[in-house]
Amino acid sequence: MLKRKQLIGANFSFQHHPFRWTAEKLSAMGFDRMEFWGIAPHLDLFHGNRARLAEVKSILADNGLTVRCFTPEQVLYPINIASGDGAYREASVERFMRAADISAELGATYLFLTPGRGFECESRQTAWEHSVASINRIAARARSLGVSCLLEPLQRLESNIVTNADELHTLWRALDGDDVDVVLDLVAMATAGDSVGGYFERFGKRVAHVHVVDGTPAGHLAWGDGSLPLDHHLGQLRAQGFAGTLTFEPFGNGSYALDPVSAWRRCLDAIAPHLDRADEE
Repeated sequence: MLKRKQLIGANFSFQHHPFRWTAEKLSAMGFDRMEFWGIAPHLDLFHGNRARLAEVKSILADNGLTVRCFTPEQVLYPINIASGDGAYREASVERFMRAADISAELGATYLFLTPGRGFECESRQTAWEHSVASINRIAARARSLGVSCLLEPLQRLESNIVTNADELHTLWRALDGDDVDVVLDLVAMATAGDSVGGYFERFGKRVAHVHVVDGTPAGHLAWGDGSLPLDHHLGQLRAQGFAGTLTFEPFGNGSYALDPVSAWRRCLDAIAPHLDRADEE
């Protein structure tokens, strides 16, 4: 079975609550590690000054939480590391250089990256080259600080560069260095027609983090609010000997944001049969 300690918390859906309140709730749910979504007002790349970072570190410490990965908002946000606009792209890369600094200060193992998107009216190859160059620069900065990177594909409505496991593998192989690991998002996997087994055939143990989300197949829903066979997918992860981390990503400004704790508790109840709690004894 998967181990309970592999399941970590996250602040997805908590964006309309103070970070201290969020950290208290995650701790009360039994988490001691988290994926930190870099959203305002918790800790975003536009307002994350030294005073705010110090406050966040104090809140984490007060609640016995450490950061597994720092995931700055980078999809529906004024950041795009593959933009066809050079000035915008450069400013975005500079923001992510700062994100690498923040990751190191938080003691995070990983900085979470996505490929960005190019102009829809320009060639995909141009956008691809921009993405590779930007990721290489960001990963080099992170590497110099002792931080590795995670890379996640996006859905077609979010990116025109990497939208499935094959494209992710090609991009991954094109990167400099050997310290960029892979995220398996179950909704992105489903919308692309990929499979858990296919990810492990391509990436093996470099699959380091999983977003356990439901969908129809799209949408980042709490377990049971979509139609994906999450029990089957968890069984496949177990069969592959997955040893990385998992978290939930109920997303959006709807009911999850109004009551994030309830959404998370439903997910916890649903995943419980797949987790071995012996490691907690």
